[in-house]
Amino acid sequence: MNITRRPVRPEDQEFQFRLYASTRQAEIAAFGWNSAQQEAFLRMQFMAQQNWYRTAYPQATWEIIELERTPVGRMIVLRGGESITLVDIALLGEYRGRGIGGGLLRELLEQGREAKVLVRLQVLKTNPAARLYLRLGFITTREDEMYLQMEKHPG
Repeated sequence: MNITRRPVRPEDQEFQFRLYASTRQAEIAAFGWNSAQQEAFLRMQFMAQQNWYRTAYPQATWEIIELERTPVGRMIVLRGGESITLVDIALLGEYRGRGIGGGLLRELLEQGREAKVLVRLQVLKTNPAARLYLRLGFITTREDEMYLQMEKHPG
């Protein structure tokens, strides 16, 4: 697999929306809304997420994940003084479970090890990726009703 990353460009906006919608589709379908209502809600939520990430993590790096030059996901990472924060990582459904996300996370963990800093992330408790994070050695440091705060120490 030829996995590469490149900076997000303005023309990636619609891909990023499709990616976001793919991560929420099952949840939204349960609401019983028609497709126009679903799309309107998802677009509103997508824009809110984008605005939140840009406000809360203004120095973060936004990248499109590509497989053979085809966009398959997105990764947002904030590299700070004492830590690396994985703000968000998402893959289109048909590319999940193929080792792409795990490979990218291992690269991030290697960067943390080399820089001797923590790698941090937050994940929804219901997100199957939480199991991957545990397998990679992340530990839960805090949790609330919805989220797990996780980190992995260098070394």
